[in-house]
Amino acid sequence: MTYLNLFFAFLKVGCFAFGGAYGAIPLIRDAVLSHGWLEEEKLTYLIAVSESTPGPIMVNLATYIGSAQAGFWGAIVATSGVVLPSFCIILIIMVMLKKILYNQYFQTILTGLKPCIIGIILATGVQLIINNCLIAADNKIIAPKAVAITVFLFVILVIYRKRMKKRLSPISLIMISAAAGIVVYGV
Repeated sequence: MTYLNLFFAFLKVGCFAFGGAYGAIPLIRDAVLSHGWLEEEKLTYLIAVSESTPGPIMVNLATYIGSAQAGFWGAIVATSGVVLPSFCIILIIMVMLKKILYNQYFQTILTGLKPCIIGIILATGVQLIINNCLIAADNKIIAPKAVAITVFLFVILVIYRKRMKKRLSPISLIMISAAAGIVVYGV
């Protein structure tokens, strides 16, 4: 009976949790407290731990609560319940996408969306640079360390592209920016 309770409680969370992990927390809280699996204080602590560990919060919480209630198999059952709705939705989308992927009208829509997506990503990047390089709420005080790192990364990108005749991989850029952040802010 515990396995069924775990599965259906977390299946409900997986089905109705919209808005990401933070949208799921009230549903998880309701399920956990109504079944008496954890007390509110311990659940709050567990949410904080789940946020800081790798992986989705819903999966981390389901796995821990399932394990605490019914051991290894409880963790498997609770995690399966929370993941199953998303898995089914993605599976259905993939089947539908595979059928329409080669449709000329769908290809035209995708071609039209590419510049929009590029614009959105570029606007987001510019907004992040502006927000990180300006300190005050009125955006009038410049953060010299953030500006220095931004200029440094831009120079690295330009030099690498001119010398190597190819683009710098995102992973390399992340590693360089992490090292620059540690040097500038950590020291």
